[in-house]
Amino acid sequence: MSIEEKIAALGLTLPQPPAPAGAYVPAVQSGNLLFLSGTLPMADGKMTHSGMIGSSPEKDIAYGYAAARQCALAALANAKAYLGSLERIKRIVNVNGFVYAPEGFADAPKVINGASELFLELFGENGKHARAAVALGGVPLHATAEVQVVLEIA
Repeated sequence: MSIEEKIAALGLTLPQPPAPAGAYVPAVQSGNLLFLSGTLPMADGKMTHSGMIGSSPEKDIAYGYAAARQCALAALANAKAYLGSLERIKRIVNVNGFVYAPEGFADAPKVINGASELFLELFGENGKHARAAVALGGVPLHATAEVQVVLEIA
């Protein structure tokens, strides 16, 4: 089963690649590594998850988890736009996750698991990666999360 078929089997949709919102490119290749710019939880050109974790009862860890999962899909959309096919991805090397959360929030890893666990579901053993997950007092456009990914490619 292809990666895109696995995405569909999970009931998910690969969004259109988000356009850069500044003076950067979505992806840069160096050797067999593809460095993806940070992605926000976007679909159809719109933010799917915004606001600080804990700012309302529905903006809990589960909400952040879903945001990180959508960030991972947006990252894969950028990878596909650059590579032409997700089948060129050999492994997920590194994930850096950023969570919009109040001072003292210690559960950023639980939120970023939304991205990490999606990569494991899609890539199996090759989805295991190094990672950082941090809480910040602000994320661009007030997104609930942002994820940056490094891929090994064929």
